[in-house]
Amino acid sequence: MSHATRARRILPALFTTLLLAGGLLLGQTAAAPSAEAARAGTCDVNQLRSQARDERDRAAQLKRLGAREESRRAYARADALDRRAKQCARADEVVAPPFGR
Repeated sequence: MSHATRARRILPALFTTLLLAGGLLLGQTAAAPSAEAARAGTCDVNQLRSQARDERDRAAQLKRLGAREESRRAYARADALDRRAKQCARADEVVAPPFGR
């Protein structure tokens, strides 16, 4: 009888530990960027900056034409594109080397 109660305590604890360790390893593997993604970069920073510049030009034109609300929205889109370009540039700089090197 004492063997059965001991097994009832040990096996669930062992099973839980294995599940947690497996989930942790699987989660880290899925979240790790591939070596190709690290080399290629996350996005095209120059293209994003160009789009932001075009959007600012469009916003200025709308403002000259008197469309204030549309102009404000275009400036907001340009700011969002600039923020995204900065985030991408920062992400490209801080990419960690592949594991094991």
